[in-house]
Amino acid sequence: MADTISDLIANIASTYATDTIFILGKGPSADLIDPQVFSSAMVIALNDAEQIAPADISIFHADWAKASIAANGYRSRAYLTSTDFTAPLRQVVHVEHTPLTQESTDLMMQRFQAGVLVIEDILFITALQVARKVAALRGRPQTIYMVGFDFNFEAGHTYSERVERDFAAGSEADRRLVFTMQEFFFINALYILKGSELEVKHVGAKPFSVLSPTELNHMFGRRLDAPEDGHPRKVSVVAELTTNHFGDRLRLERMIRSAKASGADHIKLQKRDVDSFYAPEQLTAPYVSPFGKTFADYRHQLELSRDDFAFVDKLCRDLNIGWFVSVLDEPSFRFLQEFDPPIIKLPSTISEHRDYLDYVSKNYTRSVVLSTGMTDDAYERWVLETFTSCEQLILMQANSAYPTPLEDCGVGIVRHYHELSKVHPHIVPAYSSHDFGWLGSALAVAAGARMVEKHVKLGNTEWAHFDAVAVDLTTPAFKDYVDHIREAERIVGEEEKKVNSSEHHKYRRKAS
Repeated sequence: MADTISDLIANIASTYATDTIFILGKGPSADLIDPQVFSSAMVIALNDAEQIAPADISIFHADWAKASIAANGYRSRAYLTSTDFTAPLRQVVHVEHTPLTQESTDLMMQRFQAGVLVIEDILFITALQVARKVAALRGRPQTIYMVGFDFNFEAGHTYSERVERDFAAGSEADRRLVFTMQEFFFINALYILKGSELEVKHVGAKPFSVLSPTELNHMFGRRLDAPEDGHPRKVSVVAELTTNHFGDRLRLERMIRSAKASGADHIKLQKRDVDSFYAPEQLTAPYVSPFGKTFADYRHQLELSRDDFAFVDKLCRDLNIGWFVSVLDEPSFRFLQEFDPPIIKLPSTISEHRDYLDYVSKNYTRSVVLSTGMTDDAYERWVLETFTSCEQLILMQANSAYPTPLEDCGVGIVRHYHELSKVHPHIVPAYSSHDFGWLGSALAVAAGARMVEKHVKLGNTEWAHFDAVAVDLTTPAFKDYVDHIREAERIVGEEEKKVNSSEHHKYRRKAS
C-alpha cells in the first residue's frame, strides 16, 4: 500500500510546477475565495469539500462522505479512504483508519511527528502528511494554504453555500465539540511544523490566520471581466488545449479554469472521428500509453464525448470564457452543430482536405478560424474564393514547425491579411504562435492580428508527448504571455492620428 500511495502522490505532484498546496475544508469562508485561485496548484479536499472546487485528492473515512461524493459526481482525481468506496475512472487507494479516542490523542500527534500516514479522524492531519510526502518528493519546502477551516460553530451557517446538501450525521452538540477539538489540534500542528518542510498558512479571521480570503484572492486570482487599466481589448487570446486534457474531465476543468485565470478570452479543443480519420494500419499500430496498447486505444481516450462538450459549454458559460473546436472531419462537424458553435476552426492539418473544407464553406455561415500552416498563396486564393458566406473568416498565419524558427514566423503575412481585410471586410487577421515566448505574438498584434493562439498544457507526465512550445498552466508562463499581448495592444493603439491628453507643447507660441 505504501508504494501505491507514494506512486499516486508522485504522479499528481508531477502535474504541478508550483510549491503551493491548498487543503480545502467546507467552512463558509471558502465561499469568499474565487474558485480560479485553486486552478494551478495541488488541491487536497477533506470529506466532500470537492463540491467547492475540483480537487486532486479527497480524503475521507465516513460513510456519509462516501454517499455525498457519489451523489455529487466525483470531482477529485483520486481518493484516499478506509471505506469500500469505488469511483469510475478515478484512482482509489484504501488506507487504514485509526479512530481518535480520549486516550489516543497523544498517539495521533506522535504519528504526525513521525510521518506515519493513516486516515485520522482529524482529517487535515492526514492531508498535512500527504503534503509532507509531496515536499519529500520535490526535495524542497511547500507552502500550504488552509482554506475553509473556520473552526466556528453557528447553527445554520456551518458549511459553505456551495455544499448543496449536508450528508453529515450527528447532533449540534457533537458538531460543536468536533469544531472545538479540531481548532485545538490545528494549533498544535502549527507548533509542531515550525521550521519544517511545510509552511502552513491559515486563511481566515482567526488570531492565527496569516491572511484573509480577500488577500488570497489578490495573491492568486485576477478579476478579468474588465481590464484594470480601462483600455478596451481588441485582440482575442486563445488558449489552445489541443488534447492535453487526455480525455480526463477533471484535468480539462483545471485547464479551462487556469486559462481563464490567466486572462484568455477563449479556450480551444479538438474533435475528430478516430475510426475514419486515421488509416487502419495507424490505428492498429502499437502505442505505449496508460490507455491501452494501440494507437487506436490512445486516440479514443483523447476524444471528448457529447457529455464532455456539454460540460465544457456550461463551465465556460459560468466562467464567462469562450470556447471553440478544431473540427477535423465531416462527422465531427455534424456532431458539433448540436452545440450551435459561434466559431469553428479548420486547422492546418487538413488544408489538403479540400472536399471537406468546401463542405464546411457551404454549410456553416458563422465565424471560421482558418489556419494557414503548410500552405501558399494559391491556397489563399482558393480560400478567398470558397469562404465567401461566413460571417467572419479569421485567417490565422501559422507555421507548422514546433518550434517555429524565428525566420519562419511570418508576421509579415499577418500584415498582408490586415491589408486583405480592407478589401474583404469579413476577414480578420490572426496569428497562431508555434514559436517560443511572446515576442512573435506581440509583433503580430502590431501587424494587425485580432486573434492570437498559444498552445498550453497542465504540468508534465512521464508518458505524454507535448509539443515543445506548449506553455505550462501550472506556471506563470501563460499569464505572462497574455500580459504581453495586452501591453502590445496598448502600445499599438488606434490607427487614427490625434492629439492625446498626455501630450503638451514645450514651446508654445505666444499670443500676439
